[in-house]
Formats: sequence, structure tokens, C-alpha cells
Amino acid sequence: MSTKTNIKTLHSVIAIAREEGKLKAIELLRQSGAINVLWTKSSEDGASNWKAFAAKCGLSAEPMAHRSPDSHRAVVVGFNSAGVSFYRITVPAVGEEETASIVKFQAETRLPLPAEQMEMAWRADQMRNGQVGFIVAAARKKPLEDYVENVRDFVPTKILLDCEGVTQAWKAFFSGNEKLAVVVSIAGQNTQVCLVENGRLCNAMILDIGMEDLTAEDETEQLQTSERFIQDMFSVLELFGYSNQSELPIFMLSDGNSSHMNLVSSLNSAGLDAQIALPDIKELRTPSEVGIEDIYEYRVAIGLGMMAFETSENELNIFEHIYKPTLKKEKEHWVYSPKIAGGIAAVMLVLFIAVYCVVGIASPITIEKHLKASASDSDLNSLMQRQQLIKSVAQQRPDVLELLGQINASGENGIKLENFHFKKGQPITITGEAPGNEQLYKFEKNLQDRKNISSVKMTPSRDAKTKKIKFTITFHYKNFTK
Repeated sequence: MSTKTNIKTLHSVIAIAREEGKLKAIELLRQSGAINVLWTKSSEDGASNWKAFAAKCGLSAEPMAHRSPDSHRAVVVGFNSAGVSFYRITVPAVGEEETASIVKFQAETRLPLPAEQMEMAWRADQMRNGQVGFIVAAARKKPLEDYVENVRDFVPTKILLDCEGVTQAWKAFFSGNEKLAVVVSIAGQNTQVCLVENGRLCNAMILDIGMEDLTAEDETEQLQTSERFIQDMFSVLELFGYSNQSELPIFMLSDGNSSHMNLVSSLNSAGLDAQIALPDIKELRTPSEVGIEDIYEYRVAIGLGMMAFETSENELNIFEHIYKPTLKKEKEHWVYSPKIAGGIAAVMLVLFIAVYCVVGIASPITIEKHLKASASDSDLNSLMQRQQLIKSVAQQRPDVLELLGQINASGENGIKLENFHFKKGQPITITGEAPGNEQLYKFEKNLQDRKNISSVKMTPSRDAKTKKIKFTITFHYKNFTK
């Protein structure tokens, strides 16, 4: 496991997921290349007290302050991704820091709320024609903070998105190996639809139709609900960016339920390519009382647990800035002892006063004599020339991150940056998209008013299809572009 989780060799994982007000947990053990299911537990319907359920899973026996950092057991929990939005962004292939700024800038233009009220996470997708694709997940900060308070007591190692757990379960136990697929996971009152590309989650949507609606006693009502489900599926696939839905395979996770079979048949009749995905547990060792139905029921928790076994740090960690797991209080270094620190501070104060008096009283001539006494004239001149060279080089190095920050701060809501070109001796060129003339001209004026930016020139054009305004802006930055 990553050293960030303070786990050296991970043998077992307790994974907990919350589904429709009910908590479900499973403990997985990895042994001799196989995954063993040690136990499964679930709370009563409508019961979602995290602390009490954690105690039921045996987690309260390891208080936070005493849990060993060398423990071979991890605890992961899944966050309901119903309130998470996904975006696809393409940026120029530049340095890591510059890329982060551009991704953040583009993502913030799409957020429904101010950036300070949101949390974001992203990961690289594919590179095409010098452009890098990114998948961005965004959610309101307040629900994330509330969730952390619910689970903080038993110190989970990771907090993951439950839709990533669904994706991982499909790959590991439902024979999911297609490069492009839509994975459908139906619960009692809702349905999770996940777009998977090259084995990784790219988008997810929640439909407010579940198995309870699709199996209503009234046949007319059941038929109407089924038709609405099909229409919702078409809408979701279109939102995912696939207009030719018939070529996009759909896999419905199932335990063999006849209702799942009927629904898949209806999707195929409507022109979609749908099929049932049953659990394949050849590599999964389970107790005699755990069967395929249980594996299906605990599919989200199983997927989350499998993610914990992986060493990849490429999850969409939307909790990165909100939650930091602390398993054990680190041994306090002697320097941080208040008494010793106070003593060191006193000694440093005395030294500071002594040095200050010497430097403050000594004249420039006296200082020069001391320098000459400790080094030859040639050494001293060489040192001064070297320092001057370092200063000159630093002055000639452009601060691209600062520049991107100024561009970011100049953009009005709706401005989308698509390309950024910076080569010494040439004007900087940025291209992008604006929702209207007002925002675009405000963007141009804000850039012109920025310190160190000059000669801003804009060339707008209207996209006939989207009706949005495409723009190209050139400008000079300090003296680097002249």
C-alpha cells in the first residue's frame, strides 16, 4: 500500500457502503493470490448510525490513539456519488503545475456554485494531438464535511466514491473487460449508471427509478415505469457524449433476478445493446453461507475493498483536502518539547543580539576588511560575479504559474480556456470560448488592467453550431515576449 496510508503490507480490508439508508460491510482477506470473504454485515432498514455500526464490525476495539500504524487491516468507506458531478476537460500538454492551474480554471467555469463552496478532484485520461484529457469530479463541500464527521471516529484509511466501487466490482467479479461500457447497478429506489473507459470510471449518473418501481403490482404502472427507465437511459447516454447509443454496450449487474432479465430485454427491444452481468466468483473464496446473491448485494462494498488492495493513487480523491487519516500519534521529537524549545529560543535570541550588534556597529569598510581577510581578491570577485549571474538568470525566468493565476483571476463566469501558447520572444496566445460578448470584453479589459500584461489583442468569432463565441487573444508579458 501507499505509505500515505501508513500500511506496509495490506492483508485484509473492511469496506462499508451506505445504500438507501442502510449500511453494508464486508471484510476481505487476500491470501495466496485469492480473495476470501470473511464475513458480511448489514444494519437494519433505515438504521445508518456509523459509530454503532462500526462497533458491530469490531472497529471500536481499536481506538484511534492506539491503533498500530503497522496494522495489516485497512478500513475504507464509500461516499454516495449522487451529489457528485463529472466533467470532461481537455488541456494543452504542459508541465504538471501549469496543467493543474488550467484544469482548475476550466473546471471552475462549469461549477454551479462559487469555487470556495466546492471540492474537486481530477485524473488524467488520454492524450490526443498534444491535448491531455482529464476527468473532473466536483461536489459541494458541506456534505463532504458532514460525511467526514460521521466516519471520523473509526478512522477509515480511505474515503472513496461508491460509483468507483461499482466499476471495480464489475471488473473484478462480473467479468468486465470491455474498453468502453456502461455499467448499470439497480438498487431498491434508484439506479446508478457508470460510464467506464479503459477500466476506469469516467462519468456517473443516478436515476430515481429502482427495482421497487420496476416490480410494482399494477402492470400498467410497471409498464409505464419501464418505458420511463428506457427514456432515462437514452438521455444519460446522450449526456455521456454518445449519440449512437446502439454501439455502446450496457452491462446490468445482476444475481439472476428475472426482473433484471425482463428489463434488459426491454432495453434491447428499444435498440440498445444491453446484457446481464452475473458474478463470476472463481477467484473468490466464500463461507458456505455466502452465495451469489450475497456477492451481488454487497457488490459496492466488495468493489471498494478491492480498490484498497490496489497501490494506485489515481482514485478521484474528492476528500483530499477535507480528510487526512491519522492512525497513531507520532512520537514527539525532542525539538518539540516546550522546555527544550524554550531553551533553544533563548540561545538563538542571544546569538541574534550578538550578531546584530556586530553587523549594526561595523561600518562597510570594516566588513570589507573582514571579507578580504578571509578570502583572496580573486576569490571574492569570483563569488560576487557568481551571485550576480544567479540573480540575472532568475530575472530571465518567467513565472508561468503566476501568469496563469492572473489569467484565471481575469476570467468572468463562463469563460473557458482551451489553449495556452508561451514561447520566449513571441506574444502569448490563448484560445477559448465565451458564452457572450459581455463576458468576453470584460475578460479582455481585466487582462489589459493586469500588471506586467500589455498589448492585449482579441479576435472573436461565433460558432454557428453552439452559438457561443470562440476567441483568440494575444498579449505581451513583462519583457519575455518581446
